[in-house]
Amino acid sequence: MGLRLSDFDAVTFDVYGTLIDWEPSIIAFLSRWTSQHGIVAPGPDLLMAFDRARAEIQQERPALLYPDVLRQCFDRISAEFGVAVDEELKEEFSRAPHSWLAYPDSHEGLKTLQARAKIGALSNIDESSLASSSRHLDVSFDLVVTAERVGAYKPDTPHFETAIRELAAIGIERRRILHVGQSLRADITPANRLGLTCAWINRGGRSLGLTGYGAEHAKPDLSVSTLAELVAALTANEAAIV
Repeated sequence: MGLRLSDFDAVTFDVYGTLIDWEPSIIAFLSRWTSQHGIVAPGPDLLMAFDRARAEIQQERPALLYPDVLRQCFDRISAEFGVAVDEELKEEFSRAPHSWLAYPDSHEGLKTLQARAKIGALSNIDESSLASSSRHLDVSFDLVVTAERVGAYKPDTPHFETAIRELAAIGIERRRILHVGQSLRADITPANRLGLTCAWINRGGRSLGLTGYGAEHAKPDLSVSTLAELVAALTANEAAIV
């Protein structure tokens, strides 16, 4: 039997990569930067340079706020490509999350789910950036757990532990929580460790979070390619047993 929406009282989400389509903006920014320096680098290579730097920094300094993570990413990427750091561009990069846009299906999917369950954001981000993203999504999450709040970055588990604890305080048991993410590394793997039911949104043409830190061992309970497909699957499975 497949997962049903009626099985859950809360649905928690990763935000960036799952609800916010950040990869094209990151590639566009770094491609503009390399072109200014006469560097030829494919977009996927630039994205992976960002991914390596980001993961290392978040592991080394889990209490570092995300804008500072982005600043240090820019420093490391500049060093990797042998380019002097452009301080103005570095500051622009640190503000980038405020302009990252939502996937087209995010708002409707979230509102459909919120009509039936609590929805939460479990994000490797700072409070200010997430507030901007919530405006792009045009939703108000019932639960918000950021890296700034817990002083840690996924795949470490404080986001999840905080969500489990706070949902339990309003009567929602762990078994009644569904976690949804695009990142095998940062979302599905820790959800597996904590015994949370989880769904993987494998957004087409997107690659961040698919490798490293045990991603190859991730076991989602449901795999879909869009949030709209997830909502359809949860409600179709429900209708099938009526």
